[in-house]
Amino acid sequence: MIPWIIDSHIHMNDQEYDLIIEYISNFMSQNHMKACCVSTDYSSSIKTMSLSKKSRLFLPFVGIHPNQIEDNIELFMEFAEHNIDQIEGIGEIGLDKTYNPSNSEFKKQIAYFMIQLELAEKFKKPVSIHSRNAINIICSIIPSYSISNVSLHWFDGSQKQLKLAMDLGFFVSYGPLLVYAKDKQSLLLHTDINKILLETDGPVRFSRCFKHRPTQISFMPSILFAASKLLNVSYPDLTAILEKNSNNFLCI
Repeated sequence: MIPWIIDSHIHMNDQEYDLIIEYISNFMSQNHMKACCVSTDYSSSIKTMSLSKKSRLFLPFVGIHPNQIEDNIELFMEFAEHNIDQIEGIGEIGLDKTYNPSNSEFKKQIAYFMIQLELAEKFKKPVSIHSRNAINIICSIIPSYSISNVSLHWFDGSQKQLKLAMDLGFFVSYGPLLVYAKDKQSLLLHTDINKILLETDGPVRFSRCFKHRPTQISFMPSILFAASKLLNVSYPDLTAILEKNSNNFLCI
């Protein structure tokens, strides 16, 4: 059986994809791909759920991003609980002082984060977490919840923080930078192979070989190929390992 290639984090609801969503869906079907389609606020969560009804390959994640703490959390929670049986996971949620540097704003980020962790715990859903400059505090908060399936999306911590994440049983996800960034390549080599996920984080743009084009799910084979070379695992074998990892993350 051909293993699935699974993009663990992509913003498929972004307007960048609006005019080509049917093409993307067809490409994914032809290339045996699925995507964890994350959201950043109430409106994008609605759009993600709508997309998921068009294709079983779009796995819907709903959530409020740390840069969207002015969003209506009560309205979001009502929507999420109403659609919980169709939701695959909660995300993109997390913490990031880059967006809200004041103490009061960061406290609000933490409050939103914890409310959404409670949602994930209550309904046993995996979470996709934004952790830029906040890995330590995130790792101190999550053990208070009964959530076994956590992905630190776009992992950008130190090797010490990576070990902390591994000790807590978290998954960590790497993206297009893995193709050419030495620091990300080094982190990958220190990651438990059974806890690795790959992502595009589309439509974020990347330099070098990607030429600042909006990231597409079609970039996934290049990321996977780079990972296979670094880990010295064949492309087919690593694809199978990552499919198993993704299924474990998704509670499948």
